[in-house]
Amino acid sequence: MLKKINWPVAVGLTVIHVGALAAFWPGFFSWSGLVVAMLLSCATGGVGITVCYHRSLTHRGLKLVKPLEYATALLGTLAFQGGPISWVATHRAHHAAADREGDPHGMDRGFLWAHMLWMFARNSAVPNAEERRRLAPDLVSDGFYRFLDRFSIELQILLAVALFAAGGWSWFIWGIFVRLVVNYHGTWLVNSAAHAFGYRSYKTNDRSTNCWWVALITWGEGWHNNHHAFPFSARHGLRRIEIDWSWFLIKFLAFVRLASDIKVPTAEMRERLRLASVRATSSMGAGRSPNMRGTES
Repeated sequence: MLKKINWPVAVGLTVIHVGALAAFWPGFFSWSGLVVAMLLSCATGGVGITVCYHRSLTHRGLKLVKPLEYATALLGTLAFQGGPISWVATHRAHHAAADREGDPHGMDRGFLWAHMLWMFARNSAVPNAEERRRLAPDLVSDGFYRFLDRFSIELQILLAVALFAAGGWSWFIWGIFVRLVVNYHGTWLVNSAAHAFGYRSYKTNDRSTNCWWVALITWGEGWHNNHHAFPFSARHGLRRIEIDWSWFLIKFLAFVRLASDIKVPTAEMRERLRLASVRATSSMGAGRSPNMRGTES
């Protein structure tokens, strides 16, 4: 499967995972280090990746006031999953060809590929510079996002230096290596487990599922079949039993007037997709969902 290895990414991810193992070395654990890791995990993974990178920047399911948008985009960059332009372009490519040829991490190539092997390979489906400009022109035109893409490694190093200065090796190892490994596998499980396990509420021509335990550890991202049915929706947990912590945060941000233009599918949209799923699929072609705009919530 990995005939050509992407050595910079492979080495970097290996170093991060090995570094996380140091957390079990005597003397490197501290309760303060654990708290730092948990807080940074929520800030960078939950707020930065889920709310900003995914629901706001990629799908425009909500609009954050500009200072908050930039601040949360910085948090997303510190999640070290790529700068906002590369992350958004890759995710938009995923939706354009979900689980078939052209999907950077499609389940059509197996669970391990979807989970992490797609990054270790020289993967032609990952957007190059020209494709990023085509897939994410809204971000490419913004100098701040170009800055974050260009200096994502340097920003992570600055965070690592700050953590070491404030809390020594414990904060460094837990706040960088352990945090990154936990967040990585949470995000990767959305690509793999949430395309393999769980239930499907809506008809889509991909393998997306609603997986409760993935949703639990990824701030609501595991309600993935809902998301693929209605990519524009800022809310992924569409039923009362589908707990979506990111949605609760979004509603709070709207309440304090820091978020607006929040989109969710109407009841009619949801019912129409369920009732007309076969007809919609045949008229749209493989891998696409109805192109329906949401309404503000």
